[in-house]
Amino acid sequence: MLLHHYRFAPDESLFDAETFRRELAGTRSPIAPFKAALRDIQSRLDERFHAGADIRDLIHGRAWCLDQLLSVAWSLQEWPDDGVALLAVGGYGRGELHPHSDVDLMLLLEDDDDTPYRGPLTAFITLLWDIGLEIGHSVRSLSDCEREAASDITIITNLMESRTLAGPESLREAMKARIAAESMWPADRFFEAKWQEQIARHHRFNNSEYHLEPNIKSSPGGLRDIQMIGWVAKRHFGSQRYEDLVAEGFMNDAELRILSQGQAFLWQVRYALHMLTGRAEDRLLFDHQRTIAELFGFRDTPERLAVEQFMKRYYRHVTALAGLNDMLLQHFDEAILRDGERLETVALNERFAIEGSYIKARHRSVFREHPSALLELFLLMAEHPEIEGVRADTIRLIRDNRHLIDDLYRDDEHHQHLFMSLLRSSGNVARQLRRMNRYGVLGKYLPEFGQAVGLMQHDLFHIYTVDAHTLRLLKCIHQFRKPQASDDFPVAAALVHQLPKLELLWIAGLYHDIGKGRGGDHSILGARDVERFAERHGLSQRDTRLISWLVENHLVMSMVAQKRDITDPDVIREFATLVGDETRLDYLYVLTVADINATNPTLWNGWRASLLRQLHAETKRALRRGLDNPLDREEWVAETRSEARSLLTTVGADLSRVERLWEQLGEEYFLQYAPSEIVWQTLGILAHRESALPLVLISAPTDDMSEGGTKVFIHTRSVDDLFAATAAAMEQLGLSIHDARIATSSNDWTLNTFIVLDDQGRAIRDPGRIEEIRAHLVEELDDPEDYPQIVTRHTPRQLRHFKVPTEVLIEQDPANERTLLELTAPDRPGLLARVGRIFMEQDISLSAAKIATLGERVEDVFFITDKSGAPLTDPERQQRLRERLIEVLDVAG
Repeated sequence: MLLHHYRFAPDESLFDAETFRRELAGTRSPIAPFKAALRDIQSRLDERFHAGADIRDLIHGRAWCLDQLLSVAWSLQEWPDDGVALLAVGGYGRGELHPHSDVDLMLLLEDDDDTPYRGPLTAFITLLWDIGLEIGHSVRSLSDCEREAASDITIITNLMESRTLAGPESLREAMKARIAAESMWPADRFFEAKWQEQIARHHRFNNSEYHLEPNIKSSPGGLRDIQMIGWVAKRHFGSQRYEDLVAEGFMNDAELRILSQGQAFLWQVRYALHMLTGRAEDRLLFDHQRTIAELFGFRDTPERLAVEQFMKRYYRHVTALAGLNDMLLQHFDEAILRDGERLETVALNERFAIEGSYIKARHRSVFREHPSALLELFLLMAEHPEIEGVRADTIRLIRDNRHLIDDLYRDDEHHQHLFMSLLRSSGNVARQLRRMNRYGVLGKYLPEFGQAVGLMQHDLFHIYTVDAHTLRLLKCIHQFRKPQASDDFPVAAALVHQLPKLELLWIAGLYHDIGKGRGGDHSILGARDVERFAERHGLSQRDTRLISWLVENHLVMSMVAQKRDITDPDVIREFATLVGDETRLDYLYVLTVADINATNPTLWNGWRASLLRQLHAETKRALRRGLDNPLDREEWVAETRSEARSLLTTVGADLSRVERLWEQLGEEYFLQYAPSEIVWQTLGILAHRESALPLVLISAPTDDMSEGGTKVFIHTRSVDDLFAATAAAMEQLGLSIHDARIATSSNDWTLNTFIVLDDQGRAIRDPGRIEEIRAHLVEELDDPEDYPQIVTRHTPRQLRHFKVPTEVLIEQDPANERTLLELTAPDRPGLLARVGRIFMEQDISLSAAKIATLGERVEDVFFITDKSGAPLTDPERQQRLRERLIEVLDVAG
């Protein structure tokens, strides 16, 4: 495997230089023959790619063909002397050329004065442009190279990878002498600069290999990480082949295989991307993932899509490469650059010591002689927070010995005790589990977790692989334990310190999604897996029941909060019955908040936070009251009215006017709103009674509130299409509706409340923006004849690549005498407004809506009746509504 310069055997079936020269001699202009040659070369390479040729032969083969063409092009010019040479630099200098990679060239001059060469240089570059080559070029003298390389790490990196294509090789040798490590950028300075460059690059990708649309060149674990190893090794060792690094002790045979196989796979993907797009494309976009999966021979199965299988292979390769990159660069830093440094060493026990704040094995046979040390090491790090990481040579020993973890190892009581001791540790358990995963130990000890490594779901909702999401969830739980978490997660931060056994939450978090990708309900599969874990690790029956229940029900709290009407006492009673006791409720709340935050950073917002907090509080209230002594609807209404009346009395409201207004609102109104909201709306309506314009009240969370959304209350005459018009107007304002409560008083006035967030998922707090929203809504809703048109903005690119069929579930809500319509549909601009228009067409009244956008799809719940307020029970009418929604929404994009 070649590190930099390649040695590609001439292949006349790809390009015959002598035949080309003869053809060129018989033409007046060289442009057409060069263009034809480039097309033929690429066509032959593409044919070989489709036939399954070794990707290294194709990448190096294209570079060899370009070498021949450029040599011919160079010979067409009349050069005055041997004071100029043509060099390949950068990726082309390494002999690597993908179908549309830039052909990086440098025209190297012996002297600073380029006057004698201007004519042929200009003609040469112009010819390359005319024949359609995608070149990147520079013209530098030897002095230029020396000066610029000394000040720019990128330039010296390019020059290190140079090859002479035409002209005297002595010029390149002179340039190499000037930029040698003894002259500039010695290995330690070069390494530090490149390492900082890599840190900055990884930071742009959130230091994660796991992205929905990764950049195969620049993301962690991508081609740049492979090149980084080569650059550092070349600067220090002068190596030309990766095999040389094995001889130097910098890498072993197993690591060389990881590097070789990872590079070959990424080269295959990159070649396919260039071939499919017709350009230098390094982003593995949704547009191309399905096509490449099919091209690589993956096929859909009942358990997993072809694209998910392909991306699992991608993630496994880049995860292995990222880990190898980390280990090798740390090894380079420790064993080569800092070899002479004296570090304080503190013995921890017979097997491990701390050296310079890093833990290390005290002898090379420690894991072979004491396999339990593969778990003990992580327990020690949890117990000693001063340990910053693992020494590189010890990481290598872990990787070399992790095969010792087999069924016998997992069944050993001592090993089970060590793992449980880690989970019960007061240290940063989440960090140690991440390290165990990074070094391949966690998937060995928990094979069911190993099956989930690299497993993705092809959607915009789950933006991480199952293993990455799980480890992020555990990290969230750890962050809840920090003092600063009380600002952003006040309830979770308080509860996490009250949980009787935190290790049960770590276990539930590890197993909550572990059943994915195996077919069937992942929650049930995970619950069975965690029961087996609990039995193997000696947990009590009570603890086993709790973690199994948490895994099986880990989605329930989020679903109830986002899809059910949690102002309904019956909904609270039903959920409280499922939960059973306050301990389960607290565990489930913390797990749910961590799960949402670890699934997709855009999902967690103030509104979701307030929903979960309200559900937790109301359920705790119901559990404390007793499940056999529930609060009924009449009591709920009476308590709400009484508290609201007291608040109104304190502000001097006219209670007789208040009571007359309330008599028109009905019992449902007092179930839907908290007393403080009722006071706010009541005062607004009474003050607005003389105006003919719609009343629009807007309330934003205060600056010190992290939870909640911006409330928009609209009080106006009830007319058809009002919901559709309101949704369209809010869409025009760039607002997203997350909750809607629609009510009509007995005298036909609306009491509509919307919870809205901006396009970043944040509550709107700016007074100027709030006034703009209020004025726009008043203007748009003032005249029913002039209601705004449904927004038809361009559908975002990512959404177009997910075919989410519209699904409509209609069932009855007898306790509230209404019908529940659950809609799953592709997310599109103007969707809510379209739904509202369909309801108007079908003579349907909307009483409430719960809006949830989950990546590329929406899962919305609407509570509806007919115009007389009766539920929709006619099957034929339900079918007409279902068909109309599907007809409109499936083509809305």
